[in-house]
Amino acid sequence: MPACPAGHDSAATDFCDICGMRIGSPSSGSPSSAAPSSGASSSAAAAPDVPAEPCPRCGGARSGRFCEACGFDSESAKSAHRGTPAPPLTAPPLTGAPPTGTPPTTAPPTGAPGSAAPAAWTAVVTADRAYFDSVVAAGGPDAAALLFPAYCPDRRFVLSRREMRIGRRSVSRGLEPEIDLTGPPEDPGVSHLHAVLIAEPDGSWAVLDPGSANGTQVNGGEIAAGTRVPLRSGDRICVGAWTVLTIRAA
Repeated sequence: MPACPAGHDSAATDFCDICGMRIGSPSSGSPSSAAPSSGASSSAAAAPDVPAEPCPRCGGARSGRFCEACGFDSESAKSAHRGTPAPPLTAPPLTGAPPTGTPPTTAPPTGAPGSAAPAAWTAVVTADRAYFDSVVAAGGPDAAALLFPAYCPDRRFVLSRREMRIGRRSVSRGLEPEIDLTGPPEDPGVSHLHAVLIAEPDGSWAVLDPGSANGTQVNGGEIAAGTRVPLRSGDRICVGAWTVLTIRAA
């Protein structure tokens, strides 16, 4: 009777149920029994062969504990012919998906070699007559004294820092806003610290009014003080009596 090459007492006749080594030739499918060796229990007779079942790893026929095609151990989930843990069972990959074990392809982080450069955002400052007229129409203690500037060239500020303060320079306060609207012409309705543009983690921007005297509008609507308002390219921020900042992503 074929025996385990390593000398183990195996109840199975095809593969040793202790070490997994092949015992002789594969079983022909007829019932057989293993003779008990010295020291073995008299009840250690081999169980009859059972109908073949598919191997959970490779799908091949399996008539015992180990798959004859790949050596998969169905009881301990270890590769008996190698003595190393078997890889976890996974469903076959979908069509077009990377095969099992292949790391998924991810986009390179921003700034990594080969990645697209982050969008360069700018704020274009202009004097807007329509906004000025709405401020005068709304009234106020100084509305009658406001004058729209005869000449106000566009100014462009690159949003290059994590926070870009909007306001007017103040030497006595040591305030140097990144977007300085001191002029000329100088908008009298702009506070020294009127609003702040804040860079978001996703590369976009938001605006916050810390509590300016005359408030801040985004696309014609007043925003609440202390509230961070997200911005999109093309949004218009109105401050003071006639100043509009148009936020753009290049």
